[in-house]
Amino acid sequence: MQPGKILYAEHQGTYVLKLIGDVRLTLCAALDGFLERMFSHPKFTSVLIDLTATEGIDSTTLGVLAKLAIQAKKRYNQTPVLYSTHADITRILVSMGFDDVFDIRDEVSDELPDLGELPLSEQTPEQMYEKVLEAHRTLVGLNAENELRFHELIESLEASKF
Repeated sequence: MQPGKILYAEHQGTYVLKLIGDVRLTLCAALDGFLERMFSHPKFTSVLIDLTATEGIDSTTLGVLAKLAIQAKKRYNQTPVLYSTHADITRILVSMGFDDVFDIRDEVSDELPDLGELPLSEQTPEQMYEKVLEAHRTLVGLNAENELRFHELIESLEASKF
């Protein structure tokens, strides 16, 4: 699998994020920081997530994406569009309840802007721990199946708190 990276662009308040390769925890700090900047932008109107080049995605990254969808709805009453053309990735998204918080589409718009690479953010082990815990708590909030899926992990993380 290709190592993960995240590309991004902004055009007239519409943000595009493209996740490429095997997207894991190490990219979550950069993604989470980007989301905070995106949502604080005064001209924010919408966000598109492109997973068409995603080969693998971990649950922490999924939790950060769920946070994005929840915040877009809460702050702007906007449902983000998520493009997924790989059946296995789409199956994961649906099983996690993403079809309730995203508009999932299987075709990508040809009108995506030029994308730049999101730089990695350094984080301490404590910050990583908090990211993982927050992401999984967000996933648990999406549906009852996720509660069953991640309950033990969350308990384990809370028991081993830094």
